[in-house]
Amino acid sequence: MLSIGDKFPKFDLTATVSIESLDKAFAQINNDTYKGKWTLVFFYPKDFTFVCPTEIKGFGDLNSQFADRDCQVLAASTDSEFVHLAWRKDHKDLRDLPFPMLADIKKDLTSALGILSEEGVAQRASFLVDPEGIIRFVYVTDGSVGRNPAEVLRVLDALQTDELCPCNWSQGEETLKVA
Repeated sequence: MLSIGDKFPKFDLTATVSIESLDKAFAQINNDTYKGKWTLVFFYPKDFTFVCPTEIKGFGDLNSQFADRDCQVLAASTDSEFVHLAWRKDHKDLRDLPFPMLADIKKDLTSALGILSEEGVAQRASFLVDPEGIIRFVYVTDGSVGRNPAEVLRVLDALQTDELCPCNWSQGEETLKVA
């Protein structure tokens, strides 16, 4: 699995971005789409499951806070853009998602990251990527355990200080100073 300090792999994927109409539902997204910004790319195993929508909604609820920190949120799975669209239309918590859902149907990105499970789906993994395309944070949980989106936001805040941040540090608190 790629880790901290590695370059995030090149990708060019179709994403579901809206449920308004079929002609506005999809967009191509690649590494250059949000060039110069932080990105949070979080992967989940499958659409139409149980833990996944709770996480997606959780990241959606914090999307404006990520945006305030110049960070673009991207959800991703190995399902197609059409399955993403059907799930968003079907699930009330996903209808108004404020970020794209990437369709890694060829499994190239999940394979390059090293997070393709034996079952052929993405592991529950999150990557914070800095504006230069370098992975700065990786968070992976078992498929049965949802992530804490607020913790990912807290780590982004800490990374953006370029300072030493103690355990449980939160934005606005003192950072550590080397004596």
